[in-house]
Amino acid sequence: MPTLEWLKQEFSYGYDSGNVLSWIPSRVRRSEERRSGGSYRRVFRQGLLPYLSARAKVLELGPGKGSWSRAILQHIPDGELHTVDFQDVSVWLRPDAYQGRLICHRVQDNSFNGVPDAYFDVFWSFGVLCHNDASSILDILRSARCKMKPGGIAIHQIGDWDKLEAFGWNRGGVPTVFKTQPDQAIWWPRNDQRMMAKLAEDSGWKVLNTDLGLLQRDALVLLRNPG
Repeated sequence: MPTLEWLKQEFSYGYDSGNVLSWIPSRVRRSEERRSGGSYRRVFRQGLLPYLSARAKVLELGPGKGSWSRAILQHIPDGELHTVDFQDVSVWLRPDAYQGRLICHRVQDNSFNGVPDAYFDVFWSFGVLCHNDASSILDILRSARCKMKPGGIAIHQIGDWDKLEAFGWNRGGVPTVFKTQPDQAIWWPRNDQRMMAKLAEDSGWKVLNTDLGLLQRDALVLLRNPG
């Protein structure tokens, strides 16, 4: 299932986790946080915010309806956010309301065509790489690295099967039958911190931390573009 065509269709409705910065989570966000074993507010404030400056140029993969996008825009008043998605997310994110600070790129593959080169300080995704298999993750990381400034930082939530096993498959909302099925047949492909580190290194990134430890079910990997 984790093919480009499947990803284009599966999330065409626009994924929405609500306000990730609110002290009191919405019903949907509370359900997601229970399954992932962590607070989205804490993920943002401890995992992403330390790398955002007022003038930061941020690249976000798979924003959906913009739960994380809106939070990012609040903290880069003089910067820019560029989103990359298979869907036309401009109908949800309404870039015209941000005076040129939000640019939405609709793409057809993982090549990041149309996105400026050597431009971004931060590359972010949440709820995206967990649905991509190893080959797609490698393509994404390779394509995105040339879009980053030297020293640019990437933070990504990934599916980590080792943590999932410890956390509990039912508790994490991932069917246990996936254990015996090939990656092509499931929507939560195999990955762990060791595999993700190798994919990152093979695509030219330097691994700073394989897991920031903010989620019990998933890993949050921290990378740097050596330039």
